[in-house]
Amino acid sequence: MRHVPYAFVLDALHPTAIETQPMFGSLAIYRGEQIVMVLRDRKNDPDNGVWLATTEEHHRSLHREFPNMRSISILKGAVTGWQVLPADAEDFEEAALHACELVRKRDPRIGKVPKRRPPRAKKPAKRASRKT
Repeated sequence: MRHVPYAFVLDALHPTAIETQPMFGSLAIYRGEQIVMVLRDRKNDPDNGVWLATTEEHHRSLHREFPNMRSISILKGAVTGWQVLPADAEDFEEAALHACELVRKRDPRIGKVPKRRPPRAKKPAKRASRKT
């Protein structure tokens, strides 16, 4: 990935052992097996910001700490665990830093183990036809 969006987030997560991985033009952040955040900064995208990996049961308590947190619009209204701290919010940097603090403290509301997709079944090899 050429551009690391919101690089201050990576600095704020230090000294937590994290790994990053490009994901759909964004940057996913993992702590061990758990994905904790995705940093998204794409041209003209209303969902730019810090995506928090959480579950629906934690939305209400997290919203009290992050009043501008909202569902991700590209998920078409489906309620998912993913919530965004929007980059265009007045308190974006403060909220992102607070989310990093929660990740460093291993707050159980942030982070989830991604579902593993079953491996694709291999198609049987085509037999070469023999002419006799």
